[in-house]
Amino acid sequence: MKKLLTINSLLFTLIGLLLVSCGYKPSSHYIKKTFEDTVYVEVVVDRVEPENAPFVKDEMNRLVYNRFKGHVTSKEQAGSSIRISYSGSTFTPLAYENGYVTRYRANVKVRFDMKTKQGKETKRINAVVESDIDASALSSSQARIEAIRLGLEKALDEFLAYVSAKSANSK
Repeated sequence: MKKLLTINSLLFTLIGLLLVSCGYKPSSHYIKKTFEDTVYVEVVVDRVEPENAPFVKDEMNRLVYNRFKGHVTSKEQAGSSIRISYSGSTFTPLAYENGYVTRYRANVKVRFDMKTKQGKETKRINAVVESDIDASALSSSQARIEAIRLGLEKALDEFLAYVSAKSANSK
């Protein structure tokens, strides 16, 4: 039993040393190099689909807290800012069955205007989501909303990956 305990502690020590020595740093470490601790988040409401604005605002606030390890604050108190403009979405049919669309691709366009430690920058992201659809009009409408929200989530994740990679490369 004592030998097994010694082997386990040696194994955990080696794994810990491996992780520390490889230089791994989480994306929040790199994002902090770009953004201040206080961030102002503004979402421009799309006139065609205004119901998505609160969703985008809540998701971005959550990402600032969880991934930036920052705080969302007022425009006057913020060191950095992110302005998100949802530019609408387009739907392309991919498959038909008996004359009805059964699968489609949603292209969601989002623009990010950032004010960071390095200055101002704009990043445009087109997120693509493919989804199946039912013949029912009610479920089709709900599937459309879900596809747009999934596309918006993907765009936000891609934005964070972009900022993290950009910060990691600018040493």
